[in-house]
Amino acid sequence: MDLLISAFDILLRWDVALALLAGSVGGVLIGAIPGVGPAVAIAILLPATFSLDPIVGLTVLLGIYGSSMYGGAIPAILINTPGTAVNALTTYDGHPMTARGEPRRALSLAYSASFFGGVFSVVCLILFAPVLAKVAPMFGSREIFLAALLGLILVVVAHRGQTLIAGALACLGIFLNTIGMEPVKYTQRYTFGQDFLGGGINLIVVVLGLFALSQAFVLLTDEDEKIRVSRLRGGLFQGLRELARHPRVAGVSASFGVLMGMIPGVGEFTAQFMSYTYAQKTSKRPQDFGRGSSEGLIAAETSNNAVPAAAMVPLLALGIPGEALTAMMLSVFYVHNVVPGPGLFQNDMDFVVALYLALLILNVLVLVFLLFATGALVQVVRIPNRFLGVCILTLSFVGVYSLRNSVTDCLLAAGFGVFGFVLKRLSLPAVPIILGMVLGGIMEVKLRAAMARIKTPFDFIDRPVAFILFSLIIIVLVAHVLRVRKDRLSLKEAEWQTKTASTSFGALMWRRRNSFLKAHGKKVRARHSRLLRRLTGLF
Repeated sequence: MDLLISAFDILLRWDVALALLAGSVGGVLIGAIPGVGPAVAIAILLPATFSLDPIVGLTVLLGIYGSSMYGGAIPAILINTPGTAVNALTTYDGHPMTARGEPRRALSLAYSASFFGGVFSVVCLILFAPVLAKVAPMFGSREIFLAALLGLILVVVAHRGQTLIAGALACLGIFLNTIGMEPVKYTQRYTFGQDFLGGGINLIVVVLGLFALSQAFVLLTDEDEKIRVSRLRGGLFQGLRELARHPRVAGVSASFGVLMGMIPGVGEFTAQFMSYTYAQKTSKRPQDFGRGSSEGLIAAETSNNAVPAAAMVPLLALGIPGEALTAMMLSVFYVHNVVPGPGLFQNDMDFVVALYLALLILNVLVLVFLLFATGALVQVVRIPNRFLGVCILTLSFVGVYSLRNSVTDCLLAAGFGVFGFVLKRLSLPAVPIILGMVLGGIMEVKLRAAMARIKTPFDFIDRPVAFILFSLIIIVLVAHVLRVRKDRLSLKEAEWQTKTASTSFGALMWRRRNSFLKAHGKKVRARHSRLLRRLTGLF
């Protein structure tokens, strides 16, 4: 009880209340504009938050992070264009409802599901906060290094089909972090005699370039689209009643969001598809999914809004961001000398609870705002792309210049903006670069601190938490290799099947091959196993 009272004392300030209101309303507006998204908004606002108190700056950023998905459902449902990337699955069942004349019902259901997911996530994490406070002291330098390494590996392998390029971009981020002054002996690294590289490459410069400026270039080069918005009819409060008729889907989807949000590099997409698949497989009417199913819409919106609060767990408990948005928030902590990690849960537990309460209040504010302002909000989807692009471009350069009053930073940001634009056009991820920069710095410092007490490689994993993290790294790598191998074998088999089935002789051979394996498959595999044991026995 004392902890909650102390947390409310932190929140009961006029500047925190204003930050909550601005973050919640601003996040909804940003999410409702296709092509902008929370990453661009947070990147632009990041320099301004450095001059604010940590609780005020983080409340604004958390407000945008948590409420943008609410707003992103508006264009996804009305015009079949997701406002944010994570609202793509909302279009599957939201827009078909609009097509059959039920846009207000779809919006109401999306708001209600998002509200339930957000509140469920925050309540779970407030209840688990004492457990995290007990676990956090078990993490020393080597454990944090292994946790950061695990987070980086999870981020890389999460980009299925693009693992190699994601790993290369993560290594690029690690290299960018090494440029400038070395953190232990304070010697210059990779500056090549250039004075402007002596201070290193600022993370905010890279963030603004890769996310804000690149998106501005995309909007400026794309043509404006004429958008027609359906007229809203019906009551917005009916979604709360309809959500109550599907408690199982809502509860399981919110649980998936919490679990996936706590794992670095996984996030909303995995939680969404797991929830959507579960809802479809357990539904009494699976044929309605993709055609306007209320269960499908609940699964998509509940799971993605349960992630933001859960994503703060690795950031606050270990100081390890799991995605680009939490990596940006980490810089706000560092500017104000608030170091996330085990010490934060031991010494500033009221600050942690205040952040979770801010997320809880945020969800209430957003729901009330949307229930009464949706009619006016739907008009923001008509803002021209090029006008948005010019606004983002201007604000981004103002933000970069305000960091150190440096034209060089603006030029670097422009260079990273062009690079991010190329990545977007090639459909390649930019997030591994940011996480490589953040996690690379953490890994370097913690590894050097840990090596002072280590004599043999086995000493690095001689503690329980370190051994568990090391085992998880091995399991993730082995599972990824097996999955890649399985995908390649399936692809080759499908190609061979397509090739042989194109002729009558090939089709005949394919049927004989399947029947032979069905009849004698166990014998063949047993014979191969005996042969393999004999060969290995020779060595």
